[in-house]
Formats: sequence, C-alpha cells, structure tokens
Amino acid sequence: MQRTRRRSLIAVGAVAAALSLTLSGCVTAFFPSDDAAPSSTPAPVADDLDEDLRPFYEQQLSWESCEGDGFDCATVSAPLDWENPSDGEIELSIVRQRALGGDPIGSLLMNPGGPGASGYDLVASSVDFAAGDALQENFDIVGFDPRGVDRSDPVECLDDAEMDAYLYDLPENETGTDAWIAEVEQSASTFSDACAANTGESLEFVTTVSAARDLDLLRAVLGDEKLNYLGYSYGTFLGATFAELYPDNVGRLVLDGAIDPSASIFDVTKAQSMGFESALSAYLEDCLGSSTCPFDGTVDEAKQDIGDLLASVEQSPLPAADGRQLGSSALLTAIIYPLYSADSWPYLSQMFEQTMSGDSTYAFFFADQYNGRDENGEYINNQTEAFSAYNCRDYTFDPNVDLMREKAAELAEAAPVIGPYMAYGDISCSTWPYPEQAERAEIHAAGADPIVVIGTTNDPATPYAWAESLAEQLDSGVLVSYEGEGHTAYNKGSDCVNAAVEAYLVDGTVPEDGLACS
Repeated sequence: MQRTRRRSLIAVGAVAAALSLTLSGCVTAFFPSDDAAPSSTPAPVADDLDEDLRPFYEQQLSWESCEGDGFDCATVSAPLDWENPSDGEIELSIVRQRALGGDPIGSLLMNPGGPGASGYDLVASSVDFAAGDALQENFDIVGFDPRGVDRSDPVECLDDAEMDAYLYDLPENETGTDAWIAEVEQSASTFSDACAANTGESLEFVTTVSAARDLDLLRAVLGDEKLNYLGYSYGTFLGATFAELYPDNVGRLVLDGAIDPSASIFDVTKAQSMGFESALSAYLEDCLGSSTCPFDGTVDEAKQDIGDLLASVEQSPLPAADGRQLGSSALLTAIIYPLYSADSWPYLSQMFEQTMSGDSTYAFFFADQYNGRDENGEYINNQTEAFSAYNCRDYTFDPNVDLMREKAAELAEAAPVIGPYMAYGDISCSTWPYPEQAERAEIHAAGADPIVVIGTTNDPATPYAWAESLAEQLDSGVLVSYEGEGHTAYNKGSDCVNAAVEAYLVDGTVPEDGLACS
C-alpha cells in the first residue's frame, strides 16, 4: 500500500462512511412547546454495586438545550479505569432528541460504528438518516461519543500537517521489502508515541470493554432499567460486548451490519478485502450496462483495468493542486468510500473517469471525506486516532515479517484488486504503547432478551457471514437478512427491514428468526 501508514482493517463506520455523500445540514424536529429540558432520574442500582461505582450510577444529569429545537445535551462522568473506579474519571458527551410523540417508551441509544465515529453527530446532524419516524415518535433518541471519540476525552495524536504526512506521504521503498517495512514501522512508532504523549493516561483505557461498561452507565443515568440500542457496524460489537457483560440489562437490541466478535484481525482483513472486491464487481456489472461507464468489456476486464490503474499510480503518483501525490493507498481509499452504498456508484464512475485522465481531484476528495479532512486541510474529527486506539487494544497482532508476507500472498489471491493493498496491517499496532486487551472470542450473552442481528448479503465492510455467525453465537440471537448491496440495511429503503426493526424496538415484537427481506 502506498501510504506509510498501514490500516489493519477498513473502518466500518456504517452510517458515518457515506453521510457526506447523502446528507447536509442539521435536522430540526418540531416540538409542541419550548419547555426546559427535563432532567433524568437515574434507574435504581443494584444493592451489590461496588461502592466506588455508586456515585457514577447515581449522578443526576444536567440537560441544556443545544443543536437546535428539540435537542438537549449533557455530560456524564464515567470511571477512567473501570477496574479501579476511584482512580479518576472521564467525561462522556451525549445529545438527545426528545420523543416526538411526547410520551417516550424510554431512551434509544445509537452508535454509528467506526470504531471512532461520533454518535453525537449522528443524532444531532442526521437523526432522520439514523432513525425512522416510528423510532423518533416513541423514543428519546440518544447519541453519544464513546470514550476517546471526538467530544468524550478524545484520543489526540497529530496536528493537521502531521496527519497529512501520516496518511498521504509516499514511501521511498518498494512495498513489501525490508526497507519498506522499516519505513512503515517508523511511521507507526511516531504515530503511537504522539498518541501517548498528547492523549495522556486515558489512552490506556480506550477499549470496547470499557466503552461497553460506559454504555451500561449511560443506560442507568438516563433512567432506563434496560438498554434499548441500535448499533451499526462496529456498534454491533459494542452492543454485543455490552450484552455479554450485562445480559440482565439487555432490553431491545438491534445490531445492523454485524461484526463477528470471534474473528481474528487477519480474518477481518481477508473478509473485507473479499467484500469490497465483491462490491466492486457489483458496481462494474451495473456500470457496464450504462452509456456513461468509463470501462468497456467484461467485469473481469474492467477489474483488470482498475488493478492496472492502482499499479500505475503506485509507480507514477498523480499530483494534486495542494502538492500531495495520489498513490495507490489514497486511490484505494477513494475507491472504497463510495462502495459503501450503491447510491454512490455514479460518483465512483466519475472518479474513475477523471483519475484515468490524469486528474486526481475527485480521488483526493473521496479519500479526504473518508479520512475526515475538509477542503482547508483540517481534520474535523479524530476518527483515525480513535480507530487506531480501539483496534490496537481489541485485536491481537503479529508483526512477524515472514508471516505477514504469507498473509499478503493469501490476500492477493483472495481479492486480486483490493487484497494486495490491504496487507501488512499488523505493523500499524506493533508499536502501540499498551498491549492488546484480550483474544477475540465468541459472544453468547446467556440470559439476555432477544437480540436482533441484521446482515446484508453483499455488504462490503461487514460481510453477511459475520451476521450469520453473531446470530448463531448469541443464545438469543435472531437473524434478519437483507438481500442487497451496501453497508447496513435499516432505514435504507427496505420496507421489510424497517418494519421488522421498528416493530421490535417499539412494540417488542420479535421478528421471525431467518426473516429474509429484499
């Protein structure tokens, strides 16, 4: 891959990945009155709760109006270290749209994925995209930034210029050589050291297990005896982890675009390489049937053209007006970004046509959108930093060079266009200042209420097989399948999926296990 940094797996921020192509502006809800934001009464806590945790669970939230009519914001104090809750605290930022119907069932917490995507922004700026009318009528819709993300004691690593270098600078040596690996290791070390220095002690505790414990705290201080939750993409892993830790506190959970919690980092990388390769084939099949397609011939011939384009910019990068050079890594990011949604395929065609003519403008626009970089060269969020912080603790990595080369060959065989540029990801976390938190394992959540798992049959970022696996692992898992393209399924045009999700969350009607939607 052309960038010095190696991404160990593609970010799986379900909603966030495609938002800027489809949404703009802030959603404002109508409320019948401008009364002050009501306070929350914490849910009763268990008698055997650790005394050091009791102040956190019994805190009263102070809501303030924000983000336009009908939105309230608050901060929640959480333990820095859940194993030692008296050692300090962090602040979690939350935003709430009160139930439009005025008589909420309770709170519905939402997470858009990542790891590192902002649930606060999801609700404050795009609530209509995230939740249909039935959910907004019946629930207080609550978005939150998990620890380490954006407004919640964020992971901080590099300034804008340094982030540009980290994401876009081109290496001096040939991919896969010892000299190239040394370059990547040095880049990873510089990044890790900066994260440790600029974030401080909270970096150690940016893990999914800690975030899941925060989720139970949010449930309690919002006044809900059980958690109602809609998690997309990585948010499914967060929700499943919560269910494993607190099965008795599981209310109505919907996990859309599921991650297999038992998959290793290489399993994930290989599955995603194949998933995006499959999505690329689907795009090309659709494209070749139109008069505006920049490719000719068969799907396989067009894929060869794309592979040749990636190889070409690796050897001879295309310049941008701001001085950056478009290499294969940035171009791969530009290809992947619109593959998250079939609605974005026409933009992908325009990007290919422009890039093949020697113009990198559109490709850099897509890569920048994916990386959270605006037109002024400023990074508007910390998703890259938070993504690394979570994954480097949540997975186990092996930077053995011989093994990575074997895996690189396997990726290239499994996904000939995408796979070669997703190899060597173990290097990116090899210098992280804190070791992995735990081995990946199945999640069963014994004793939990039904948990609905949704999988899309040609989802590139979270392949359908992961939804099948998670639903089977969960003792109370219920699988809903959507036959279609793109990442995640709820509120994306399927009346069948929407009805199943909303009937469960609003009325508690459990969908038929194995329900197939189109």
